[in-house]
Amino acid sequence: MTAESPIKLDQFLKLMGVAPTGGAAKMMVQDGHVLVNGETETRRGRKLMSGDRVTVAGETFIVALTVQRSLE
Repeated sequence: MTAESPIKLDQFLKLMGVAPTGGAAKMMVQDGHVLVNGETETRRGRKLMSGDRVTVAGETFIVALTVQRSLE
């Protein structure tokens, strides 16, 4: 069995297209514009796991991490 790897909050915001750059993601988080599981999160390095809910500007994203196995 393989454990899922967490993703950092700022990386997640970039991946979802909420923030165009890492710097923009950092500012959004530090300025208190991001909620994780209903609570304001100011740590851009917060590790997210599957099932976490990230809310920005009234839009909520549910984290769904997947594990892929290499066929090599």
